[in-house]
Amino acid sequence: MKIGVPKEVAKGEARVALTPESATHIRKLGHECFIESGAGAAAGFEDAAYEAAGVTVIKTAAALYKAVDVVAKVRPPTETEVKRLRKGQILISFFYPAQNKKLMELAAKQGATIIAMDMVPRISRAQKMDALSSMANIAGYRAVIEAANNFDRFFTGQVTAAGKVPPAKVLVVGAGVAGLAAIGASVSLGAITYAFDVRPEVAEQIESMGANFVYLDFEDSNQDSASTGGYAAPQSEEFRQKQLEKFRELAPEMDIVITTALIPGRDAPKLWTEDMVKAMKRGSVIVDLAAERGGNCELTRPDEKIVTENGVTIIGYTDFPSRMASQSSSLYSNNIRHMLSDLTPNKDGQIVINMEDDVIRSATVTHEGEITFPPPPPKVKAIAAPKPKEKPRELTPEERRAMEMAEFREQTKRQAILLGVGGAALLAVGSVAPASFMQHFIVFVLAVFVGFQVIWNVAHSLHTPLMAVTNAISSIIILGALMQVGSGSALVVILAALSVFMAGINIFGGFLVTRRMLAMFQKS
Repeated sequence: MKIGVPKEVAKGEARVALTPESATHIRKLGHECFIESGAGAAAGFEDAAYEAAGVTVIKTAAALYKAVDVVAKVRPPTETEVKRLRKGQILISFFYPAQNKKLMELAAKQGATIIAMDMVPRISRAQKMDALSSMANIAGYRAVIEAANNFDRFFTGQVTAAGKVPPAKVLVVGAGVAGLAAIGASVSLGAITYAFDVRPEVAEQIESMGANFVYLDFEDSNQDSASTGGYAAPQSEEFRQKQLEKFRELAPEMDIVITTALIPGRDAPKLWTEDMVKAMKRGSVIVDLAAERGGNCELTRPDEKIVTENGVTIIGYTDFPSRMASQSSSLYSNNIRHMLSDLTPNKDGQIVINMEDDVIRSATVTHEGEITFPPPPPKVKAIAAPKPKEKPRELTPEERRAMEMAEFREQTKRQAILLGVGGAALLAVGSVAPASFMQHFIVFVLAVFVGFQVIWNVAHSLHTPLMAVTNAISSIIILGALMQVGSGSALVVILAALSVFMAGINIFGGFLVTRRMLAMFQKS
């Protein structure tokens, strides 16, 4: 079938739904690719690059709509674009059906099939088509970059001859895809990062990224992110008030606040109120990723950057992914081509709208003149972190000391048992073995003990290329093994030879692993 991509008409939109690379993959499915002239220019893809990839360039959008069977876009279509659709034609794009009921009704009247990329369910099989996550990942990263650009201090702390610079404190509200991307970027820049989410099961994810989870002492959370498509669900008024109380407590301390909270099919919840903005320090920055849905901050103005009377900058841009147009287009076009791959099960260029398929059914909002939104719940539950058996909470200093003491006692007990067993084994061997053998054997046992304590207890997070070099350096024991090879005892010679062999593997393997790992980070 003929797949066409028009130029985006939304003001400031630089993304495109097809790249030359993705066009190559789509053509392998048996489809022909068409694109409006100049559609990819803002994202850095010229018409010549498309033509080289076998894509036909058409001069106008009107001509393109007439020529193709499937139209792929980024932004939701305008009324004019929907009117261009004909019966049986397919449109694949973001659509937000809950907010665009009139467009949905018009599309159904036209007899067109609308596949909304924002309705792809969050199940394992659909991850490759999850355009919301692809764009949210970019938006979260870009939000930190925009915040840094408007913040007049370092993110990381420094101690210099000219004075001490404290690190910035960043609060990320919402730990979905965008929130986690923002956390990662903020931590990597050296800021002290805090994160809040109504789903307590994401605390472990947040802390594993080096951020501090903001605990809320409230028992009645009705979250089940698996049953809500992997998203947060609306909360009770009591929970909301407790949440706002916590944010008021944090507001004076935070330098940067990034809000990402959204609930599908609803306006963005108001989480950062005017009094919280007034409580923030002069020079602080708020980046509201929910601005397009009304904003999480009461003072947010969509598509604008404002500075309040007390010197707080509030950024309400709605085009964060578009500000990284080349990267966004590459990821989104991959989402589109994976969707087309599922729609072309036989790889013969014929699209099949299989309404029994969880992914296709969920994403299809109009088909054969009927509105098919909302979809039934998917047969497979959405991806979600498993709920903890007990709601996590922040430990008190007394509880933390008690846990550390219990762990210390347990480690001491284990070491005492090991030493006791080892001593008994040495006595048993010493009663039957010659003195010359025992001298070598004691050295061997001590070496094993020291090696175990030094290497085995290293945290997994430190197993880096540097750790691989450390393994190689630790193989200095090969010198002792070489010295023992010349021993008169046949058993000692055999053991020494084995030691040389194994230490050699550690030496060469350590440097080989280091070389290969570092090569992954080198620019080609």
